[in-house]
Amino acid sequence: MRNVNAPFRARIGLLDDGPLTFDQLSTVLERTAFTVPFENFAIIESRTQTISKEQLLDKITVQGEGGLCYELNTLFCFFMLDNGLDARMVSGVVYNHEKQRYPATGRTHVTILLRHENQTYLVDTGFGSNLPLRPLPLSGEPVSSSNGDFRIVPAYGEHAELGDYVLEMKLKHKHSEWMTGYVFDTAKTITHDTELNAIQRIIAEHSDSPFNKKPLVTKVTKRGTITLTPSFFTEWCDGVMTKTPVDESSYRELLSRYFGMRRPW
Repeated sequence: MRNVNAPFRARIGLLDDGPLTFDQLSTVLERTAFTVPFENFAIIESRTQTISKEQLLDKITVQGEGGLCYELNTLFCFFMLDNGLDARMVSGVVYNHEKQRYPATGRTHVTILLRHENQTYLVDTGFGSNLPLRPLPLSGEPVSSSNGDFRIVPAYGEHAELGDYVLEMKLKHKHSEWMTGYVFDTAKTITHDTELNAIQRIIAEHSDSPFNKKPLVTKVTKRGTITLTPSFFTEWCDGVMTKTPVDESSYRELLSRYFGMRRPW
């Protein structure tokens, strides 16, 4: 089975080929966020494939696509493991702020836990434009990055029914109070590809899934975020939001220029 290390470094433009250390993770997380988009095209185009290490390598490092959490975080976890880091994947549930509840899709968020020097950290490259860009200690200390402030707190109230820790965030220029990102369970380790494929089926088929309705692609930038749908191109830059209507022609041009992707439709 192929090693993820070299092709993943090439995908994110990481020239250093030395062993990946914990101290380098923040730089690598930023490069990944700025390079690999969060997108749902495989689901919208009905071309999902069985999730595996080889399939993800081909999709993300060869074909130059992005993916959803169960793809992006799985490949990043393989990358860390190939570099000798003590990483594992766990599942969680993303909070729906619009509906003020957890969705009926259940435990479909895949994230990563990393053990380093007797402390556990959360690492996430698959949470849309809400990425911490730093390893987050489960001990609770807030961590700041160019994307905002993030922290992990013990689960409480309704959250405690679904897991033991909660990711909270204050996105830069967007939130003034701590907002719930998702709850996760440190005991729910994902150990087999079948679990990832079950998550993919739910996201592709469930009526409560937000990712099977229309195309979405988003990415963190050095000064904010960019998001493209068939209707609008939305850019946050230094706290200023610009929302531009798009048509079919401009959609394809923006997709290529900002995300390096082309679609057959």
